[in-house]
Amino acid sequence: MLNRFARAFFTRVFTPVAKLFLKLGISPDIVTIVGTLGVCFGALAFYPRGEFFIGTIVITAFVFSDTIDGVMARMSGRSGRWGAYLDSTLDRMGDAAIFGGLVLWYSGTGDDNLMAGLALACLILGSVVSYARARAEGLGMRADVGIAERADRLVATLVTTGLVGLGLPEVVLTIVLALLALASLITIVQRMWAVRVQAISQA
Repeated sequence: MLNRFARAFFTRVFTPVAKLFLKLGISPDIVTIVGTLGVCFGALAFYPRGEFFIGTIVITAFVFSDTIDGVMARMSGRSGRWGAYLDSTLDRMGDAAIFGGLVLWYSGTGDDNLMAGLALACLILGSVVSYARARAEGLGMRADVGIAERADRLVATLVTTGLVGLGLPEVVLTIVLALLALASLITIVQRMWAVRVQAISQA
């Protein structure tokens, strides 16, 4: 949902930044890599210590590289399969670091097996959501359906985690992670069903 409504807005916001980076000779690939490293650092340096607010601030500062590199690629005429592959692959790394950081905190000092389990479920199911679409496209079919796209999951997690770092009751994060895990599972089923329908029609 957020992918559809927010992409145009953020593209306009970050176009001047993309122009500046291109003028400085920075490539879209470098922005993608640096952005992913920043997200991983923010998630794995702060979340495992329970420093949710500062961790979220650092992650957010780098997560928009996902939009900037795309704008840069289009403006420079470098849009292609390599850029798309690099972007998608590193997105999975960043997402895993975010939920992995929560797993480390709650399975350690945070001492909450339920929260650790929910964060782990979000990590695993989120990866399968992406894989289900990628595998379908590799077979010449489409699986771009579902109620829990990456942007939705990311925004919900970061906003709630950051607010918990500011004092929001932790039960809110519990509810959000549970809903995200459920939504991810539903999305996997939706994508599997969509591929099944296409496979049967092509048989």
